Amino acid sequence: MSDAENTTENTNVTYEARGRVGLITLNRPDARNAVNGDVAEAMEAAIDQMEAGDEVWIGVLQANTEGQSRPVFCAGADLKAINSGDAARLSTERGNFAGFVYRERKKPVIVAVDGLATAGGCEIVLAADLVVATTQSSFGLAEVKRNLIAGAGGLFRLPRAIGKSAAMEAILTGEPIPAQRAYELGLVSRLVEPGEATNEAMRLAEQITANAPLAVWESRKVVLASEYEDDEALKSMTNSAMGVVMRSEDLGEGLTAFIEKRAPNWTGR
Repeated sequence: MSDAENTTENTNVTYEARGRVGLITLNRPDARNAVNGDVAEAMEAAIDQMEAGDEVWIGVLQANTEGQSRPVFCAGADLKAINSGDAARLSTERGNFAGFVYRERKKPVIVAVDGLATAGGCEIVLAADLVVATTQSSFGLAEVKRNLIAGAGGLFRLPRAIGKSAAMEAILTGEPIPAQRAYELGLVSRLVEPGEATNEAMRLAEQITANAPLAVWESRKVVLASEYEDDEALKSMTNSAMGVVMRSEDLGEGLTAFIEKRAPNWTGR
């Protein structure tokens, strides 16, 4: 693949393939990375590129906070866009809000947060698979402060992530959850110093991509389904996932590498 195909840039979102990792960057720091129609369309295009790239097995989502005195990962919906009658463009047909929150995909996404993720910005975080955050980060659904509803998944994803009581308090007060508390509650999987979120997310991505990609993707599918499926359905899904990996070329490679005491060379086939 050429360098041009590995990297896509526009004003609002950038995409870059770094080995097995697709790095997506929200890039509206002057607007606190708020989501307008251009951001939603560009985010969906970046996910398309990540999903289509055979060499890319996982994504990392970060935000450009350059020039911000108080870093903001994403402030949610661009209220100026809504006020100007452009609200419909903040969602795409496949991804809904930001082109991301309900997007079906097979590849995991790690979100690297270094600052405030509020309202729709927090809902973007909740739609990712793993969260790496810095100690200066915080997570909130502030919609009730503006007579709004968190309509992009936050009202059910936050309770799943941190429990009903903690989520209810955050949602009804509209106050953000500090990074340390979010880490203790299980929303954040790795907590690092300011400026280190993306580096740590890339390290985590490299750990994951050292494993067989088909097994990773199929395992993710079952884990996500466990939030709403009953045990019988999950048993069936697990058996189906087992069938996928057992029929793959990578099964023989994994067993051979174990016997030969070497690192496996995964192909994703």
